[in-house]
Amino acid sequence: MLSMKQGRWSIAFVCMVLGFMLAVQFRSTQDAKNNISYQRVEELSARLLDTEKERDALQEEINSIKNSQETNASAEQRLKELRVRSGLTALEGPGVIVTIDDSKIASKAGENQNLYIIHDDDLLRVINELRAAGAEAISVNGQRLIASSEIRCAGPTLSVNNVRSAAPFEIRALGDTQTLVNALKMRGGVAETLKVWGIQLDIKEASALQIPAYKGASQYKYARPVKEDAS
Repeated sequence: MLSMKQGRWSIAFVCMVLGFMLAVQFRSTQDAKNNISYQRVEELSARLLDTEKERDALQEEINSIKNSQETNASAEQRLKELRVRSGLTALEGPGVIVTIDDSKIASKAGENQNLYIIHDDDLLRVINELRAAGAEAISVNGQRLIASSEIRCAGPTLSVNNVRSAAPFEIRALGDTQTLVNALKMRGGVAETLKVWGIQLDIKEASALQIPAYKGASQYKYARPVKEDAS
């Protein structure tokens, strides 16, 4: 009877030991799994952080490229505008063609013959009227007029941009056609004044007129840009 009780206690003890060992092993296995899962989370977090940094760096590079392209495009557009304003670009559009020729009227005895031929001031009066009427571009016998252009007498010819030419003179002007015509033909205006001496002034309207670019040199030997006051 005693030995049966001892056998039962032995079996119970062995079961307890086995149960304890199984519990320890299960706990170790769970800890190992949890440890591996934690390591994986840490690694994934690190990779995610690196990916986000790389993404931000690429976005900055993209923004920089976009800004650079926008700056270049803006500078290029500004350069085009300056070239147009300075007369370095050929232009086309509506406007007028004004042809001026010397008078065909024979001068009377004792009269000054110079009154019947075209002078530089005659051309300047016509050009100033066109400019006052809003002409956006003007040429004389194919010479584009810019801020530094000169029109002066050169013996029996006229010099425009240091290029000599004789009558007839063809003046082309871009702008509102009707406004330009009215400016030249207004009462007491330049056309009426020149007609007194028989100087011929023919005005033609054009819907598609071309004016060439300025081909001369523009050099500033003495002029310098003024430094802007930072204050």
